[in-house]
Amino acid sequence: MPRLLDDAELLRRLIGFDTTSRNSNLPVADFISDYLDRPGVRITRNPSPDDQKTNLVIELGPATEEPDRPGLVLSGHMDTVPADEPGWHSDPFTMTERDGAWFGRGTADMKGFLALAMNRVALSDPATLKHPLALLFTYDEELGTLGAEQFAQSWETPATLPRHVLIGEPTSLRTARMHKGHLKCRFVFEGISAHSGYPHLGRSAIEPAALAVTALAILRRELEAERGPSAELFPDVPYVALNVGTIEGGAAINVVPDRCVIDVGVRVLPGMDSSRMAERVHQAVRQVLPEAKFEFMVTGDSPPFMLDAAAPIHQHVCAAVGQTGSSSVSFATDAGWLQTVGFDCVVMGPGSIEVAHKPDEFIPMDEFHRAAGLMDGLVQRLCREDTC
Repeated sequence: MPRLLDDAELLRRLIGFDTTSRNSNLPVADFISDYLDRPGVRITRNPSPDDQKTNLVIELGPATEEPDRPGLVLSGHMDTVPADEPGWHSDPFTMTERDGAWFGRGTADMKGFLALAMNRVALSDPATLKHPLALLFTYDEELGTLGAEQFAQSWETPATLPRHVLIGEPTSLRTARMHKGHLKCRFVFEGISAHSGYPHLGRSAIEPAALAVTALAILRRELEAERGPSAELFPDVPYVALNVGTIEGGAAINVVPDRCVIDVGVRVLPGMDSSRMAERVHQAVRQVLPEAKFEFMVTGDSPPFMLDAAAPIHQHVCAAVGQTGSSSVSFATDAGWLQTVGFDCVVMGPGSIEVAHKPDEFIPMDEFHRAAGLMDGLVQRLCREDTC
């Protein structure tokens, strides 16, 4: 077992790993496992299908007890988005302190929480735990909650883990019990390549794709005018949000393009059927292009999430942060998949989603330290006391 690091130094070490989703996360998984490995700690890997990445399940304390499954799971993702964009004022993989904050890729989203969660386990004596304390760290959340999906579909005994899960996405320490899903759809238009001087010998793939984008813009406005289930719980964006995210097509200005790809993201409300929404997206394009040759596919589906306001974990976390009432976030998290296999999740962590995925991502130092105290209190109540 390595030397125990303070929370800030542990965060510094985690920031030093480039865990961009395009990379394997095995180096950081090895570091986390080595750091926490000691007698009484049970470490299990849940690998990706290609064995290039892994989820980590780390357990401390007694086995859980059914049917209530008391205890606490602290959950977060190990991957980050790229740090390739201009605008960084310091090395994104070297944690830098200035103006009362720590800067670096993943400080807020969400290695700050990972460091705090790791040390809550590292500082806990198994003999003092009446109920288990566990970590669930996932891979490729940033690519569409892929690690959580793999866990939900392949972990054979989820009921051996505590029911209560705290997912530490950056919410500025605001507790959220619901979020939208993220449905990802792709249109692939096929044409015939030709020299642009002889366009009659080819068929453009971009021209019908342009009509498809117009049809999707009309659908977007229709969705913005509708109010689906739970819309009132998302006051900032109380509707299904559709975004045409990327368009790729064409090889050169003097070549008739033979391929064009459109990727679309749809933020689905809790209680909605994503397969029906996918079909609606498909039909919006098919109606304006009844004869066009294109392929439609769903490339990802992060489920929406909602927990009952009376759920014990929601009540405990709200009490810890001094919050009354319910809150939601409009980004997807691993909670969508974890709820499908019987976990009660809340989302709460240090840092702001407004600085995530941007240059000079940061986490306020005072908020980071406050989160440590909040998590200590939750571990005390849910793992060392008889509260369930």
